[in-house]
Order: sequence, then structure tokens, then C-alpha cells
Amino acid sequence: MNATLLEVDDLRVAYPARGGGWTEVVRGVGFTLGRERLAIVGESGSGKSQTGRAILGLTAPGGRVTARRLQFDGIDLLHCPPRQRRALRGGRIAMVLQDPKFSLNPVMTIGAQIVETLRAHRDVGGAEARRRMLDGLAAVRIDDPERVARLYPHEVSGGMGQRAMIAMMLVAEPALLIADEPTSALDVTVQLEVLKILDEQVARRGMGLVFISHDLRLVASFCDRVLVMYAGKVVEQLDSGRLHEAQHPYTQGLLNCLPRLDQPRHPLPTLDRRAEWAA
Repeated sequence: MNATLLEVDDLRVAYPARGGGWTEVVRGVGFTLGRERLAIVGESGSGKSQTGRAILGLTAPGGRVTARRLQFDGIDLLHCPPRQRRALRGGRIAMVLQDPKFSLNPVMTIGAQIVETLRAHRDVGGAEARRRMLDGLAAVRIDDPERVARLYPHEVSGGMGQRAMIAMMLVAEPALLIADEPTSALDVTVQLEVLKILDEQVARRGMGLVFISHDLRLVASFCDRVLVMYAGKVVEQLDSGRLHEAQHPYTQGLLNCLPRLDQPRHPLPTLDRRAEWAA
């Protein structure tokens, strides 16, 4: 494995419960990340996105984040000054969110948003920022970057909006990228384009990638390692090429629910959840 970039040990995220006390939505998550592609998979509500947001410092107001260790490149993310945490967010750690319609500013052009992101984290002049913005759009395979830079988010397709979001998150050249289901709102052909772009950019820049998804088949072909989450905790970790050797019944159940062309099954089996998985 490459040199450790991110260390997470006993990460917990909790929110106030209606009847008093706290409800934990992330429970004791731990992993390390080098300059590699790590997938976090699980059903909706398993704690995948909450884990990514806690790393970035974007837990919703009222939430409580604790950890035995939450360290990025030697920096203690839980105890570093707020100003340093803000500088890291978007500068050295970036996050691609799920749907560009809700992530891009609807009243700013795409080019202006990318320039704003760059100048918030790098000391560059206007002309240099514009050049990097256009280069960033070209790097994510957007034809005619000059034209697209002048458009507003509602004037582009979902796939182009997602590529613009990726360009925005990469323009400051972060060391770690967290991608929270970046392809779930896209059709299959656009999904493949976006994944190829992410793969090329991660390899070219030598970044670490945390890829959050519910699609086991997708991460098996795209990532190096897989963490499987259920009810807020990690139930299994393994190399993506060894998913078929999964031992936990939850992971086996997820794999068994996938449709296959070589073994048609009607109807597809459903997951038989067990109470002890959430213990």
C-alpha cells in the first residue's frame, strides 16, 4: 500500500434523539487510506455519506463527531483550528456530491464557480485562474470549455453538470477526493464516462479517493479496496478483486441480489436481514 494519507479509528457520528440522549449513525468506523481508490458501500442509511461528511467537517449542525483518531496527512482533523480546517476543505480535501442540481450555485455561471473555488484556496490572479478553469473543464472532457464556462447549471445536462462539479473539486489539486455517489443520477453510458474521468484524474494526480456507492458491481471494477457498511458500522473489508470471497452474510446477500446474465433468476432474491448484524 502507498504511504498513509488518511487514518480513521473509531469514528462515531451521533445526533440528538427525540426522546433525549443520542442516536449514533456511524459507529466505530476505522480504516486507513493511501494514494489509492477505496470504496465504501452499503444500503441507503448505512452511514456511508455521514462518514465522508465527518472526514470533511460537514456534519450537520447539532451532530457530534468523535474518534480515537481522525488524521489527514499528519493533521488532527478533530482538534486543528477552524481556520486550518476550512483551508483544508476544498483545498487539500475535496468532495464531489451526488447531484449537481443541488450542489452547484444556480445564480452563478459554471466558470465563475470554478474560479471562485480556485481563488479561495490558491493565490492566483484573475487571468491565471481563468486559464486553470478552462484547463479543468477540458480535463473532464467538456467540449468548448469557453462556451460551457458561460452557462448556468440549469443550462447543462446532468452528466455535464457532474463533470463540471468534478472539475471544480479538482481545480485546487487536492490530495484526497471524496466522491459521494457521483454517478447515481446519471444513465449508464454517462456513468462510464464519469468513472473513466475520475480514474484518469486520480492516477494522473496521485490522489487518494474515497468512493461512496451502493453499487457493488461498480466498485468491484473501479476501486482497489472495499469497505461494506451496515447500520453505521463496517462489517467487512476486502480487496475489490476478492468480493466473491466475502464472508459476512450481509455482503453475500448484497452480491446474491445482483442480477446476472449467465444465471437468470426470477424473481431476484431479497436480503434477509439479521438483528445481530446491527449489534
